[in-house]
Amino acid sequence: MLPALARLYPPERLLAQPGQLAAYESDGLTAYRARPAAVVIPATQAEVIETVRLCHQHRMPFVARGSGTSLSGGSLPIHDGLLIALNRLNRVVRLDPIQRLVVVEPGVINLDVSKAAAPHGLYYAPDPSSQQVCTIGGNIAFNSGGAHCLKYGMTSNHVLALKVVLADGEIVELGGESAESVGPDLVGLFVGSEGLFGVALEITLRLLARPEKFETVLAAYHSLAAAGEAVAQVVASGLLPGAMEIMDRLAIQAAEAAVHANYPAGTEALLIVELDGEAQQVAAEFHQLRGVIEASGAFEVHVARDAADRARIWKGRKSAFSAVGRLSPDFIVQDGVVPRSRLGAALAEIERLSARYGIRVANVFHAGDGNLHPLILFDGREPGALERAEQLAGEILTLCIRLGGSITGEHGVGMEKRDYLPRMFAETDVDAMHRLRLAMDPLLIANPGKMFPGGEAPALRHVGLHPLEKAGVIERE
Repeated sequence: MLPALARLYPPERLLAQPGQLAAYESDGLTAYRARPAAVVIPATQAEVIETVRLCHQHRMPFVARGSGTSLSGGSLPIHDGLLIALNRLNRVVRLDPIQRLVVVEPGVINLDVSKAAAPHGLYYAPDPSSQQVCTIGGNIAFNSGGAHCLKYGMTSNHVLALKVVLADGEIVELGGESAESVGPDLVGLFVGSEGLFGVALEITLRLLARPEKFETVLAAYHSLAAAGEAVAQVVASGLLPGAMEIMDRLAIQAAEAAVHANYPAGTEALLIVELDGEAQQVAAEFHQLRGVIEASGAFEVHVARDAADRARIWKGRKSAFSAVGRLSPDFIVQDGVVPRSRLGAALAEIERLSARYGIRVANVFHAGDGNLHPLILFDGREPGALERAEQLAGEILTLCIRLGGSITGEHGVGMEKRDYLPRMFAETDVDAMHRLRLAMDPLLIANPGKMFPGGEAPALRHVGLHPLEKAGVIERE
């Protein structure tokens, strides 16, 4: 197949030498690596389409990749497969401020959508912590959320239409520019499919009017449990903030070291609550919120004075994941979800598990919708450290299922959580998912080995080698 690719791509956009491939061997889940046979860097949609058709013709497995920020191993290459790097497909094709929509290619950076819309008083609501680098194509694959998904929803709530090349090379148009659709929700089917159906070429996104006013409240607590209880009290009050985020002591320590956010000293947990909307409405809600927070036991409450102060508060939260690297050479970011009513129980159990394993866990999470992001700190240079960290991560996922939650909120299943899929879903449910995957990609060449346990059948990850390690598809560090 390489000769066919060489006819399609110039040498600088067809990478096949070991040194060229090294940068693509892993994604945000760095505990796994795999070397593809080649990496192609298409500059046009036509090149992507022809590449996928060649893969189908030669039965070559392929993975589409944006910035490689996936934390579940979802964009991990397939050993001896093809990696399609989409970063050069980064055009804003069309922006319609009247209809409040924008059409973009998959390599457009999340934050750049809002930058393009800003002159029209509009913005794109989903805001993952990696929004300065992650691409819309990756957001589509994993149905990304972010701090403000509590009020505004996930990526799936903001995608109107898709132009897609399926795994067999067929071009399809899903959805339309109207928010009202007729028939099956095929856009909703594709969003969150983790690259198993094909590659999105153009994405039509819904834009929102920028809120007239923000009120951002930072509350400091002497315990994580108190911060969690404050979330329950805010929800019980009937308020629907734009965002509610919690950081624990370790996460605060990391953020301070990285960006000097000047959070209150001696804090065990921080709660960030942000209201947004029309000025009159926000003023009334802020009065109510202030009363709830002051009654929740916070020892210090700070209200952002201006836009710069608001940006400082959020900079610490947004930097937390990367900043934890200052505390530990390696870490695993989990992504389980629990009902808000069980948030306190989940945090207490995570604390107990951390003590039992002797492994530090930094907690950063979207408190409003119960999406936990425990960061499990370890040193991969120590024998067995990765395996113990993974066992702890697995216990947290099992806890989320037991409490009536989910194994993933926005990071996807990917490689990391595939063997927990049958613990959350019945066998008939997993079979239905697999039949749908086969209908879209009968040759199983689009991002194979991801999401489904053991490749395509139930298996326990921690019993001996990972099934894909046995098959030689991936290797461990």
